[in-house]
Amino acid sequence: MIKFADEATITVTSGKGGDGCVAFRREKFIPFGGPAGGDGGRGGDVVFEVRRNLRTLSQLRYQQTFKADNGQPGSGKNMHGRDGGDVLVLVPPGTIIWDADTGEMLKDFGLHDKDSPQVKEGERWLFLKGGKGGWGNTHYKSSVNQAPRTFQPGQPATTARLRIELQLIADIGFVGFPNAGKSSLLDYFTNARPKIAPYPFTTKIPNLGMLTIHERDIVLADIPGIIEGAHDGVGLGLRFLKHISRASALAFLVDLSDENWEEAYGILLGELSSFAPSLADKRRVLVATKMDLPEAAERLEAFRAAHAGEEVYGISVFSGQGLDSLRDAFLSLVLEAEAAAKAAPGRDDLFGSLGPEAAEESD
Repeated sequence: MIKFADEATITVTSGKGGDGCVAFRREKFIPFGGPAGGDGGRGGDVVFEVRRNLRTLSQLRYQQTFKADNGQPGSGKNMHGRDGGDVLVLVPPGTIIWDADTGEMLKDFGLHDKDSPQVKEGERWLFLKGGKGGWGNTHYKSSVNQAPRTFQPGQPATTARLRIELQLIADIGFVGFPNAGKSSLLDYFTNARPKIAPYPFTTKIPNLGMLTIHERDIVLADIPGIIEGAHDGVGLGLRFLKHISRASALAFLVDLSDENWEEAYGILLGELSSFAPSLADKRRVLVATKMDLPEAAERLEAFRAAHAGEEVYGISVFSGQGLDSLRDAFLSLVLEAEAAAKAAPGRDDLFGSLGPEAAEESD
């Protein structure tokens, strides 16, 4: 079984250019035919490509070295050496590429112009160009040197160490305490099949699912439950909070059958603010779960009154209560976020709003 991985360190190397050739034309009745050394081939490039079917960086944990082919040297009769093949590194949408030595961000496959918010399948980025092939001795012929024995070596290969990080791209991110019903809601709305059980921390990795509303696809993300102190490393939630940093909006799930239901939302909001203030500023809805239980039904009105300025939906995955309204609310949130992004000047810098400090804390 391939485990979820959201970070990897890899080494990539472009191809060396092929050397030029020293050769001379040797044909019958032409004893001094002059230089005929071909040029070396170009070295292969290092290219990153987005594949939407990938949801993890696991493949980069198993293969950590990528090397393009070298260009072949030139040969006689002015024959050009074969170019080296490129090496292709496949990554999922939401991948961020850093220089492992300097910490500089080199590429973000989730950062786009406001008019093109979606990462396209097959989108490519040329990171390292292969070395140029060297000239053969044909190029060095002159009026004073009719038989040059000079050639040009191919340009050397280039190697780089990269830290690859994944931040999942979702429209709606689920936030809640362990066992608040996040996985059950994801399972109900989508064809994702997260593990569901009546005990805390059933979800240990982020899960994505696709909800289709009126021919519109909305990506939902369920991350492991957050508990008080998560921003200081308590529980599982801290490491995965970065996976909702790109979400257009958040759904805070509160289990009204839980004894701490009154404090739950405040604690969750505080943990997100401590991790990255931009997370607490996202559009959101409050979802009161497990409404099929008697104690939850009795507490719903008090919960709504306590959070009068928020959109509150009472739902039950078991009975189906409130789920149609919540589905429509998700669509409205996404459409509102898209309209705001188009109206905003410049790029929708999603990672920049999270901040590098928060990213470092999640490592």
